[in-house]
Amino acid sequence: MSNSAQAQSGYELNSGWKCAPVKEVSADGTRLSTAAINTANWMPATVPGTVLTTLLNNKKVPDPFYGMNNEYIPDIYKTGADYYTYWFVKEFKETAAAGNQVYLDFRGVNYSCDIFLNGHKLNKGVQKGMFLRFSFNITPYLSKSGNNKLAVLVHPPDVVGNANGGQGGDGTIARNVGLQYTAGWDWIQPVRDRNTGIWDKVTIHKTGAIRINDTHVITNVPGIRQPEGPQKPATIRLETELSNPTSAIVSGTLSYEIDGTVVSRSVALKPNSTATIKLPDYTLQNPKLWWPNGYGPQNLYNVKVRFTPAGKAPSDQQTIKVGVREIQTSWNDHTGSREVAVNGQRVFIKGGNWVISDAMLRLSDLRYDAEVRFHRDMNLNLIRVWGGAMIERPEFYDACDRYGILVFQDLWGSGDCNGRWIDPMKKDDQWTRRKYPDDHGLFLRSAEDQIKMVRNHASLAIWCGGNEITPPEDILVALKEDILPRLDNTRWFVDYSNSEEMSRNTLGGNGDGPYGIQPLSVFWEFKTYPFNSEVGSVGINDDESLKRFIPAKNMIAPEYDESSRKSKTDSVWDYHKYIGYDTSINKYGKVKSAADFAKKAQLVNYDQYRGLAEGFTSHMWDWYTGFIIWKTQNPWTAMRGQMYDYYLDPNACLYGLHNGSEPLHVMYNPVNGMISLANNGYKPMRNMMLVVKAYDMAGKEKLITQVFCDIVPASTKRVLSVKNAMDQMAAKEGAFLSLQLLDTDKKVLSENLYWMADKNGDYSGLQKMKEDELTATARYVKPCQVEVTLHNKQNAVISFFNRISLVDAGTKERVLPAFYNNNYISVLPGEEKKIIIDYPNKGKNKLAVTVDGWNTAGNNPHLINIAN
Repeated sequence: MSNSAQAQSGYELNSGWKCAPVKEVSADGTRLSTAAINTANWMPATVPGTVLTTLLNNKKVPDPFYGMNNEYIPDIYKTGADYYTYWFVKEFKETAAAGNQVYLDFRGVNYSCDIFLNGHKLNKGVQKGMFLRFSFNITPYLSKSGNNKLAVLVHPPDVVGNANGGQGGDGTIARNVGLQYTAGWDWIQPVRDRNTGIWDKVTIHKTGAIRINDTHVITNVPGIRQPEGPQKPATIRLETELSNPTSAIVSGTLSYEIDGTVVSRSVALKPNSTATIKLPDYTLQNPKLWWPNGYGPQNLYNVKVRFTPAGKAPSDQQTIKVGVREIQTSWNDHTGSREVAVNGQRVFIKGGNWVISDAMLRLSDLRYDAEVRFHRDMNLNLIRVWGGAMIERPEFYDACDRYGILVFQDLWGSGDCNGRWIDPMKKDDQWTRRKYPDDHGLFLRSAEDQIKMVRNHASLAIWCGGNEITPPEDILVALKEDILPRLDNTRWFVDYSNSEEMSRNTLGGNGDGPYGIQPLSVFWEFKTYPFNSEVGSVGINDDESLKRFIPAKNMIAPEYDESSRKSKTDSVWDYHKYIGYDTSINKYGKVKSAADFAKKAQLVNYDQYRGLAEGFTSHMWDWYTGFIIWKTQNPWTAMRGQMYDYYLDPNACLYGLHNGSEPLHVMYNPVNGMISLANNGYKPMRNMMLVVKAYDMAGKEKLITQVFCDIVPASTKRVLSVKNAMDQMAAKEGAFLSLQLLDTDKKVLSENLYWMADKNGDYSGLQKMKEDELTATARYVKPCQVEVTLHNKQNAVISFFNRISLVDAGTKERVLPAFYNNNYISVLPGEEKKIIIDYPNKGKNKLAVTVDGWNTAGNNPHLINIAN
């Protein structure tokens, strides 16, 4: 169940909608919302959805995510707003029993609309605001027959902006309180309708006389807690808004139940009134606490809120999932940055920047769950929602609550559109752009509404005024001094994403970045911003992914020219925002094809993001209090900044991060050869055996050392350097370095395998590795879960960098999404490894597993049947 309010009886109006462009409709809304106008032959509409989504689903436009198709779709700046202004109609059955109320609720319309029901206009003035929920009591307007007709006229954003190739186009898209990315960015082409439509849920809520709105739950967890063991009490504070639309006083009991205990008070509501009611504080004994990923469990309580009129059945009730936890922040003088704590314990932030789940707003619970789960699987603990998009939907926050992902939530604005920098692509000067949006009151009303919508989520940790710039001063002051203190005073508010309140900038520049491929030494040895809100690298997927959106004729590998330091790139790759890998691919040998390029890119991907995570972690609490990668996902088929592609197919970036970000980790500094340990947890780790081995390209093993070691909580520790030994061994053609951290039962706690370049910086040995002697089996462990076992023959070469894929046995296409507890696996001589794959129920198609490695025998993926 969503954390958002659930009425006693409610349902979505999510099918059976029809639509037509306004220029083809002569009738007004009063007539359209009656049986007088037959709209049965109108085009089927996608609601929730956008106009462009509806046109795509009706095959009126080509898929804008494929090839250059987006260029064949008319842009609203050129067509005029009427082209994407549409009527939407929906017939539904509903009546109101005596004494009951029926509400029509909209959770998001972009950008303004008029709403008619059964010949009555529901809104007095134009209903404007992409980020405003609005509700109508439709009880008086329902048809006695139960047959009702709804008509909604939806207008595009007031200012659509010129998509001229700049960040946010000419910037004027920011004059609205809405999405800025729709005019294009350096990771997306313009969205042609600017996301016009009834883009979020439309619901019918049925109650008795009294309705419950915008409940607010606060949990106080004093002191310093541990994830395990008995807990001292926590305090639960709850208030909610009750509305009485009737002409009589309604008396009754407002109550909530948590962990089997009911807290209540008597209430008398005046006629035609709304009141905020606070219930008595409750002391929860031995609470089961909520922790971020990697630090403890994500316990959630069901809080059941109910209003019961005297002598009657409940009028309205809702269930809210609550994580009992407390967020704290403080300034770290040593690092010069803010640090975040949960339940009194500081958390080293390992985060990813998030834009939006889908650029065309095709949002779903399942997609949210998959994307947030990928972030959990990367061993990250935070997602920053970028300010050029939106406050994310409650279903996104539900997933973050489940998986322990803290959320750093920007409000609407960006340095690019809102005037931080001079920009020749922008229509207005900086002084003018600094005043965006046009309607400050709408911004503040929207902020109040959206804060109420998501504030109960345990995962919500940080509010932010905007991306790389504050909102205008009057908006900022209202947020800091009124709205947040009044509505949500338990979280940190930072003025903007790279503010000095977050991270002291002693380097100059913008305070975040860089964004391209970097030597691994930079991650380890260069001291960057102490809480870097945006730092990232490359991120294309492999050949299977690229073929989903690049036509065969355009599958041409980029060619990097070292003299000019530029890549020669196919036009479709350019259109999809390819970012260069520079010289890094060539170190693995001359590129033979686009598929070969993409396969070698995965080695670079893994190395880059493992190195990034390890480099920052190696200076945990010394140089840094956290880092947030720009970025971890794409809502469009872009070729940069992604750990998985738009189709939810992971690449090696994800597993490099999974490795480098693990809570207890053993790692190697490529600059000085130092082997270090990192312990993110709150307990000391003792009696661990560190085993250090090297392997040559033929698989011959050399034990360098093994030593018992320990590490205190929340720290890193240097153990020893193996630089001389590895330099000598790798000089001729490269070598492998194997690190294992074992407990007293010889169970692997952490392991790492590095591939080392030769003395010239090339991976010459990898280019001529012998074929492996790997065997693989697969079996069903339980429904929707497969275990794959990889075994390498003793005295064989290392079976290197194996991509495991769950596929349809007939088509050989990958099952998406699928979740691997590890991937891009290397198996040492004589070693066995097991991989667990979870996947959604995909029906009765027969499945199989493929194993495709760097030195797979026969150079073709192995197809493995799955045993029952």
